[in-house]
Amino acid sequence: MRTGRVRPKGGGPGWSGENEEASGHMETTSQTTSRAVAQEPAAENGQQVPSARRTVDGYLLAPFPWYGLDEAFTGPRWLMQVGTAADGAVEHGSIGHGEEPSVRNEATEDREKFAVVVTVAANPSRRSADGTGLLEATSVSSAAWLAGVGLLTFTWPGQMDHSLRDDWLEQQTETAWALADDLAGPAWSTLSLPVDGVPTPFHYRESEFGWVLAGSTQAGVHVGAYGRGMSAYGLGFAVIKDIAAYA
Repeated sequence: MRTGRVRPKGGGPGWSGENEEASGHMETTSQTTSRAVAQEPAAENGQQVPSARRTVDGYLLAPFPWYGLDEAFTGPRWLMQVGTAADGAVEHGSIGHGEEPSVRNEATEDREKFAVVVTVAANPSRRSADGTGLLEATSVSSAAWLAGVGLLTFTWPGQMDHSLRDDWLEQQTETAWALADDLAGPAWSTLSLPVDGVPTPFHYRESEFGWVLAGSTQAGVHVGAYGRGMSAYGLGFAVIKDIAAYA
């Protein structure tokens, strides 16, 4: 992956601003970790691993609260994965709601209804654990980028050959970076949704693949979300009281 990539304002989990070489390494690490957050664990045959086989351990290590849809949502909820820094500290992670999507099954894409909530720790600018780089502060843009890339991992455009999807995904990921870096731009609108019962402004955008939104909470974390088949306008977010119950 090349260096010099446009980064969302305020950086993101694991981004380094110290020098180009370090930047390229940290961006690669961050992107790999972030993609892991958005993707479902998969077996060798490409089938997704059932929720019961996912682990809650990483979520329990987080020093920040996890967010999900509030109690108005009564459907299935499922663990995804967490993203960690080089020193193993949990920095972000995702919780799924609704029907678990499968990127490999285009026939069911239009019928799948899901929303994924991404929680990102609001970290200040700080030195990396090994002292070799500077990790930039996370921001709403960090949550917007993670949500945007998350939606892409469950998207397979119709009529696209499998061999072309990697190129398409890289191109669309570049676009997600640029969009997350310009939350005041024309691609985004403002949407007010309840967070822990308090009306909260979110940056919101729609595409042919689904919707993405991002904002901040009073609990000291940034929240991103993405989905398809479920309207974002009726959603609300709340702290998950017992993440262990999802295991």
